[in-house]
Amino acid sequence: MVVIRLARGGAKKRPFFNIVATDSRNRRDGRFIERIGFYNPMAAGQEVSLRITADRLAYWQGVGAQLSPTVLRLVNSQPKVAA
Repeated sequence: MVVIRLARGGAKKRPFFNIVATDSRNRRDGRFIERIGFYNPMAAGQEVSLRITADRLAYWQGVGAQLSPTVLRLVNSQPKVAA
């Protein structure tokens, strides 16, 4: 099963997460199919804290990918942009 989840990166005490589509059997920070966006919980000032490519997210959901609970919370918190 394909799942959309966070893959941790960044330095110690400075987390940075990539939002990736991956097989559910792969490790958290292991191999992934596609990078869909990122989440930076330490963003300050004018830095962007969350960016998700909406069309790729819609594609993966359309082919049956499941969102992890954390990614679902992040997607729901992001304001909807009219296309």
